[in-house]
Amino acid sequence: MKNISIIAVIAWLLVSVTAYAEKTRIQPAMNKIEPLPRDLEIQLALSALPPHLRDNATVYVLNPDKGFEISRRGSNGFHTLVGRVDESFFRGDWPLTEYRDDILIPISFDEAGAKAQMQVMLDVAEMQVKGKSPDELRKIINDRYQSGHYRAPSRTGVSYMLSPILRTYENPDESNTVGTFNMPHVMFYAPNVTNEDIGGKLQSEYPFVIIPGPHGYIIQALGQAEKANINQEYDAMLNRLCGIKVEWCLHAATDLH
Repeated sequence: MKNISIIAVIAWLLVSVTAYAEKTRIQPAMNKIEPLPRDLEIQLALSALPPHLRDNATVYVLNPDKGFEISRRGSNGFHTLVGRVDESFFRGDWPLTEYRDDILIPISFDEAGAKAQMQVMLDVAEMQVKGKSPDELRKIINDRYQSGHYRAPSRTGVSYMLSPILRTYENPDESNTVGTFNMPHVMFYAPNVTNEDIGGKLQSEYPFVIIPGPHGYIIQALGQAEKANINQEYDAMLNRLCGIKVEWCLHAATDLH
């Protein structure tokens, strides 16, 4: 009987150690996906859209156990959310080694973009909460691009990013440097178009291309007067974000326009 008890204790310890090791292995891939207060996340998501599209848009919020889920189903064909990782992060030669907890990407899509670009963001969030490590996730997404799983939008369309704040990688084609930006802008789907094609200049007042390829965009920044109005409209929201993380304080943002 004593020997049986010793064996049982050893078995229990082995199970416990294995479970702890598995939890430790998965945790780094999961501990960076955090929801905002629900009302703040919805407001930030809707800030990506122009006023006339907000009331009837479909809004997604982050569920840390599932990924993005619909908070409100809309009727005008536009979809909006606050991304924590987007497809541009999988492009450069630098390794994606961690999920950051300070990324905020308020972005909206029309129906064409919701079936193309937005699907990448939904898939990424779902895989992240299921425990995929950053390097595993990066490989899966790139493989899906190569295989044609992710296709270009079916037509020309628009993605509004009119929010007064955006925190993301500055130039993911080159490095993992992150910045906070005050750059409300509009993006037009431009599959396989390059800056050379349109004479674009990166991060300027002129249109320029990002993510060249099937999910490429032409970006047009709003003017200074329009940006000032947006900043004023969302002053209370910006103060709430700044109170949560210093990285989200607009006074530290980079003005790209």
